[in-house]
Amino acid sequence: MGDVLAGIHAAWEFESDALVIRFERGIRTPKLFQALRERRVPYEALASVTLTPGKRGTVVLHAVPRPGADPLMEAAAGQLKESSDPYRLVLPADRETLAEYYRDELRALLPPEPGAAGAAGHGGDAPYDGLGALGGLGGPAPGDGPGAFDGPEEPYGADGTGGVVTPAERFLVAPPPGPLSFKAYDGKASFDGSSEVAFRWFWTGASSEKWKAGDQTFSVRDLCGVEWRSPDVFDGHLRLLFRDGGPRPTQPDHDPASLVFGLGYGLVHESLPFAAAVLAAIRTSDRAPVPVGSRTPGVVAERIRHLGELHRAGLVTDEEFSAKKAELLAEL
Repeated sequence: MGDVLAGIHAAWEFESDALVIRFERGIRTPKLFQALRERRVPYEALASVTLTPGKRGTVVLHAVPRPGADPLMEAAAGQLKESSDPYRLVLPADRETLAEYYRDELRALLPPEPGAAGAAGHGGDAPYDGLGALGGLGGPAPGDGPGAFDGPEEPYGADGTGGVVTPAERFLVAPPPGPLSFKAYDGKASFDGSSEVAFRWFWTGASSEKWKAGDQTFSVRDLCGVEWRSPDVFDGHLRLLFRDGGPRPTQPDHDPASLVFGLGYGLVHESLPFAAAVLAAIRTSDRAPVPVGSRTPGVVAERIRHLGELHRAGLVTDEEFSAKKAELLAEL
C-alpha cells in the first residue's frame, strides 16, 4: 500500500504502478464521484501533472490522462465541469508545499514521450526507475519551502517537455463495471456489461417514430462508437453509432438508436458511466472473436412480445408482424 494524499472529496494513493483515486461518499461530493467510487489509473495512462490555484483558498493537483486512455473521458469529450473532473484533486492552500512535492514525484513516474529528453522529471542520461521514485514519498523534499508555487503552470509532458503526447492505442483505465442502466426522458437504457445494449421506450415520452419501431436491442459488435451530449446543456442525448454508417434521423428524438435527456432524466452521473462502459465494450469487441449467436432467447422473446403488442394495436400489419417475427427467430 502506497502513500495517500487526501484532498476535498477524494484521496490519491500512489502504488508502484498506478495512481488509485478513491472518492468520498457524502452529500457535498459530486454525484459522478460517488457513482465512480474508485479508479485505478496506470501511470502510463497519464500525460502530465499540473498544480494550479483553485477557488476560495485552495490549490488543484491535476493528473491529465493521455488521449484514448480512459473511456470515461473519451465519452465525456470535454463536456465535464471542472468540479466533476475525476482527475482533479482539490487541496487547502496551506498544503501547497506538500502538493508540489507529490506533483514532482508523480511526474517522475510518468513514462517519457519518445524524443523528449529529460521528460517526466528525470534527465535524458539518468536511468529511469519508477519504483525507486516511490521510495521517498511521505513528505516534502528537503529544501522545498512555502511560496515556491507562484501561479498557473503549463501542462507537464504535453507541452512542458516540448514533445507531443502520443494517444494510447487502447483503453488503459477500466470502465465502470456493468451491468448498468439509467432512465432517460423517452426510455430506459440497459447494458449487460459486454455484448448488448437495450432501449425500452416510455409511452409518456417516446416519439411516435420510436414507439412504432419498438423496443430496441443492439449488439455491441454492430456499433463503432457512442455520442454523449451532457444533459447539463441543451438537447442532451446518448446516440449509438453503427459500423455500417447508414442514414440516420437528424433529431435524436426520432432516432430509435438514441435516448433523449430531459429535466431529471439522463443525469451525468448515470448516463456518462453508461456511455463509457459501452464504448469500452465496443473497443474490446474489435479484438475478440465473433460469437456464434448474437441474441439470447430471452431478448428475442421480449422483442416478439412487444411486436405482438404493436400488432394488436394495429401499428404493424399481419405481413410486417410475420416477417419481423421470422427475422427475430433467425437470430437465435
